[in-house]
Amino acid sequence: MDIVQLEIDDHIGTITLNHKEKLNALSTELVEGVISALNECRRNKARVVVLRAKPGVRVWSAGHDVWELPVDGRDPLGWDDPLRSLIREIEIFPAPVIAMIEGSVWGGACETIFACDLIIASPSTTFAVTPSRLGVPYNVSGVLTFFNAAPYRLVKEMTFTAKPVSAQRAEQVGMINYVVDNPEIEEFTYEMARGITHNAPLSISVMKDQLRILAGAHPMTPQGFERIQGLRRLVYDSNDYKEGILAFKEKRKPVFTGT
Repeated sequence: MDIVQLEIDDHIGTITLNHKEKLNALSTELVEGVISALNECRRNKARVVVLRAKPGVRVWSAGHDVWELPVDGRDPLGWDDPLRSLIREIEIFPAPVIAMIEGSVWGGACETIFACDLIIASPSTTFAVTPSRLGVPYNVSGVLTFFNAAPYRLVKEMTFTAKPVSAQRAEQVGMINYVVDNPEIEEFTYEMARGITHNAPLSISVMKDQLRILAGAHPMTPQGFERIQGLRRLVYDSNDYKEGILAFKEKRKPVFTGT
């Protein structure tokens, strides 16, 4: 079974997550499959890509594969982490990437969705940013992805509470583009995709890159960056980080002590 499926038709690439047994968790294997599919879309000059899961899933993606997170004091979200690689590939892909969402989206999968250029969700979709449930420190570029996708107060609410936000609320605040009923979501998404393919691909590619660069144009001093990295290290060197990962693996509620 291919856990990532690819179809390219009429300048539209469709990448489908297909690892139901692991709730489409963003494991190294799955991420490598998506990146390989994006590269194939690039080689075939796809003018738009739709990123989706199988129809009818309850969980679009469970986010970062917690079983792959390090427990030996290493940064869990370093430059070479699979999730970081996937986000970069989506952002630099030279054509629009549309996320078509059915089911809930957890943790790092939220960042994956927010890195896409357009987001279309079903009414039952929810988004939950869950690092605080595991004691995981999020990285700088990941937090910036959330800032660019949602209002400041909502980012704080999502990261502090780890509670899900409905598709309807996400649409109201501009976090996603459309909420479309399940029976119509596929037709709606591909109608939009076909419309994009009729426009000038080079113009779109350049504007996407311009928008990406401008969205990331937040000045930070070297001292500020080092301060943030030091704060993150406090978390992934902590007992709470080890407890969060262990509790997940043991399928129990973690007991955090703030140490």
